[in-house]
Amino acid sequence: MSQIIEIFKNITNIPRCSGTHKPFIDYIQKFAKEYEYLCLVDKTNNILCKKNNSKAKLSFQSHYDIVCLSENCVPEIIQEGDILKAKDSTLGSDNGIGCSYMLYLMSQNYDCEFLFTSDEEIGLIGTNNLDLDLQSKYMLNLDSEEESEICIGCAGGVDIFAENFNKQIIENKDKLELYEISITNLQGGHSGVDIDKNIPNAIKLLAKTIKECNGKLLDIYAGERINSIPANAKAIIATNQKPIASHVNMQIDRIDTASEHLNIFDEKIVDFLYTFANGVRGYDKNLGVVLNSINLAKIETSIDSIKIELSARSMQNDELQRIKDETVVLLQNHNFEVKTDGKYPAWKPDINEFTNIVLEIYKKYNENASLEAIHAGLECAIFKDKFPNIKIASIGPTIKFPHSKKEEVSIKSVENVFEVVKQIANKYV
Repeated sequence: MSQIIEIFKNITNIPRCSGTHKPFIDYIQKFAKEYEYLCLVDKTNNILCKKNNSKAKLSFQSHYDIVCLSENCVPEIIQEGDILKAKDSTLGSDNGIGCSYMLYLMSQNYDCEFLFTSDEEIGLIGTNNLDLDLQSKYMLNLDSEEESEICIGCAGGVDIFAENFNKQIIENKDKLELYEISITNLQGGHSGVDIDKNIPNAIKLLAKTIKECNGKLLDIYAGERINSIPANAKAIIATNQKPIASHVNMQIDRIDTASEHLNIFDEKIVDFLYTFANGVRGYDKNLGVVLNSINLAKIETSIDSIKIELSARSMQNDELQRIKDETVVLLQNHNFEVKTDGKYPAWKPDINEFTNIVLEIYKKYNENASLEAIHAGLECAIFKDKFPNIKIASIGPTIKFPHSKKEEVSIKSVENVFEVVKQIANKYV
């Protein structure tokens, strides 16, 4: 087994759900001290390791947080031949493999900058608030997920948060019956790179069943993360029509309780969920990638309101603005109060001397290597905005079904890509 895989297995035991920082920071500080690197940590828990009096020309960068589908999850790795998976959770290969590459290079005493960023999976928080200086002219991001693809551009994104406060108590004159409707264990997936794969959205399926039985909404909770296609959803409704399941994973149970009054939410909420055009909104034939998309990601009930979270993406900043504005107006027309946050720019595809060198080196190991753009948010876009003169490329091994319980990575792919990473490092040391 390669040393990279051993490092990956080791750091997988460290709690790294988004929002959890101290265990990994403690680990890196100890690791850096062992291999004689400075270890700098800023106020948003980004970590920069570099040599004293460093002459680094090249930065390596990975985020260290992982998507967890349950709180405080530490993945239990399962190996099946060449494939690494996790037992009933995400694997954390996004971006644990990138971190493992960097840790190995540190153990080999490379004079590079090694930047581990925080909370990428919940809005690129670390990168947006980075308070660490980089001296390198070049950056290799290690967060791509398809072997042979060298990413030189990515989608921009914006998170949309909506809240509807219209709730009322009504007399149950029509003797409506109560039902609990739940849908579990759908595939889930990344709301960027997987948005065109026809993965079912648990919220949309739940809304279909509620709408088609004229259900009145009493309670609802669905979705896991704002950048994931929702895999689970549950609602309590009142109706005089028996609900019909819209998916084989859906369970419908009548609640055997008579109720003289019902505490119901605005009917426009169900209308919005049912009619909303979720998924791909446009395709760029020139780049061979989704142009625009939006994902209905989360919905939950609070004491007196219902909150919805959506994530919009586009390869073009003007298109991102358009889809954001249209969605805000649509939500407002359905009685929601709306705010937006977490916007990051699109990274316009950029071919330069660094990307050409990365391509040249990559082709020595894989003749199919090519320069590509992806429909997902990479931290590269923010680094390019913060450090306009830096030259950036992104590579990584093949990771299938990130952000889901089906997430898996090929050991051979991890090893193949590391040969490229090592040769790029050698070029600039």
